[in-house]
Amino acid sequence: MKFFSPLALLALAPTTASAWSTATPRSLSAVRSMRTVPATILHGYTTATSGEAETESFRLSFSEDDSVVSPWHDIPLKGSKDGTYNAVIEIPKMSKAKMEVATKEPNNPIAQDIKKGKLRDYHGPIFWNYGCLPQTWEDPNVEHPELKCFGDDDPIDVVEIGSKALAMGTVAEVKPLGVIAMIDDGELDWKVIAISTDDELAKEYNDIDDVPDAVKDGIREWFRWYKTPDDKPLNGFGFDEKWLDAKEAGEVIEETHVAWKKLRSGDTDAGKLWIGKE
Repeated sequence: MKFFSPLALLALAPTTASAWSTATPRSLSAVRSMRTVPATILHGYTTATSGEAETESFRLSFSEDDSVVSPWHDIPLKGSKDGTYNAVIEIPKMSKAKMEVATKEPNNPIAQDIKKGKLRDYHGPIFWNYGCLPQTWEDPNVEHPELKCFGDDDPIDVVEIGSKALAMGTVAEVKPLGVIAMIDDGELDWKVIAISTDDELAKEYNDIDDVPDAVKDGIREWFRWYKTPDDKPLNGFGFDEKWLDAKEAGEVIEETHVAWKKLRSGDTDAGKLWIGKE
């Protein structure tokens, strides 16, 4: 299998303005494809920020009817239609700041990841909207029977491949198209590929074979290489690096949802995770 280097992937993308902004488009057609969608209100959820952007103090919190809610535990997994799910967007496409739901903080706001005391940024932009599916959890106590590795202790990740840049904190209803089993530092880190149900391509994309090879290869190679500038090894992938189809993606999502239920019920020890129960 041919590997694409980070430089080859970056050459396909516009230059980002900063870690907190989307790219400056090169043409009018790019403006159409890169238009930014503000954080939406779905099921009555709203977002608010506190602290200063690009600092450790920044937080984006979620509310419903004037009450603070957890994007991980309180937003439902299932969407409004059969086969759809709600995705919480943490990182808009063409941005670099490594934002994530803070699983160990009360109410799980979105914050910028910190490694070795420094705010974490990707070394180049991510080319798709990136986030997680609420009410899921990759259990670090359970070994996958075939891959022989354990979950990464986070909600399952989702890569949304639609034409629009979705703002941080957007709750988007998505249709899963497939899933790939990334192995990151020995941990299983599933990546669900999905598309927003209101995207213009949603009618064309219904399963993994509908997604262009360039998109599937681009996602896999981006996640293979993205840590190498920090002298980290290449990430690997299970199942012969193949994308599993939409049906299998649904099965993986359901497995992580069951694991989350056990976490919330107390059947599984939460450790330092904030699960909204005393």
